[in-house]
Amino acid sequence: MDHGGTPVTDRAELEALVGTPLPAAKAKERTSLHELDRAFLAASPLCFIATADASGAADVSPKGDPAGFAIVLDDTTIALPERPGNRRADGFHNVLENPNVGLVFVIPGRGDTLRVNGRARVLRDVPYADRMAVRGHVPTLVLEVAVEQVFFHCSKAFLRSKAWDAASWTPDAAPRRAVIAQALERPGESVAALEEYYGPSYADRMY
Repeated sequence: MDHGGTPVTDRAELEALVGTPLPAAKAKERTSLHELDRAFLAASPLCFIATADASGAADVSPKGDPAGFAIVLDDTTIALPERPGNRRADGFHNVLENPNVGLVFVIPGRGDTLRVNGRARVLRDVPYADRMAVRGHVPTLVLEVAVEQVFFHCSKAFLRSKAWDAASWTPDAAPRRAVIAQALERPGESVAALEEYYGPSYADRMY
């Protein structure tokens, strides 16, 4: 449904509206990992991975683990473990059709992020899987990414959103996870049962 507005349809029009990047912003793109990239990856416990299927239908999925879960294999290759989840594996299905991926690595409390773009493949039986073990659980699958573009992104989004400002946090502003699950995903279960399911023991079942 069209709700109005004028479409921006070409690069010249877009650049007339937003401008062009300053030389420093353009030049910061690199094709291999710097020592500082490695340090950021070692400290990051959270990553958002963007993928798309062959038709271009997109997906973004968060991945999290203890800091340093994305390991550096060499100057142009990183790998991320797959952990037990809902088994949809949307991103993995996309990578099978289209290997292009975009990743944003986050360090809680930090406004700047590390962006990595490249080509991915889904692997099993990798010789480095033991390096990714958590609580004795070794991942069965790994997403290995060949780095094509890497750079740091500024903190404006986190500053504007006050994401790390605890005084601005309102976790109860939206319905609780159990309420959402009962209404949209698991209508046959009670909210009370789902509150227990998503309670303190939920963290014990992550691996």
